[in-house]
Amino acid sequence: MYAVVRTGGKQERVSEGQRLAVELIDAPVGGQVQLETLLVVDGTDVRATPDQLAGASVSAKVLGEELGPKIRAGTYKSKSNQRRRWGHRQRLSTIEIVAISGSAAEKAPTKAAAARKAPAAKKAPAAEKAPAKKAAAAAKTAK
Repeated sequence: MYAVVRTGGKQERVSEGQRLAVELIDAPVGGQVQLETLLVVDGTDVRATPDQLAGASVSAKVLGEELGPKIRAGTYKSKSNQRRRWGHRQRLSTIEIVAISGSAAEKAPTKAAAARKAPAAKKAPAAEKAPAKKAAAAAKTAK
């Protein structure tokens, strides 16, 4: 089972037990956070619509904070001796996915699952339908 969650303006594919670095989360180290769920996949069952995801949740534990890689940049304008350099390091939170649940979505079967469970209705041959149509048309004209 895996899920796609949104955190820090980005989307991540996560599974239980996975550790990842995301943009800084406003939660204490050791605290639990609920991530916004966009998609839950359990085998062949895919839940993506808002009504299917109503009860789905992904909870994560904040393990710590760190700084991302150094990004160096600069500007330069020729013939004017104009130069500027700067750098940036994004603050990141390290999280571990504790649980992925889609309990409410599991209770409501999807259309595809309902179609698999319901037996297919046998269609009547075209020869049997034709006399019924003719009788209905004759009754209509008689009125």
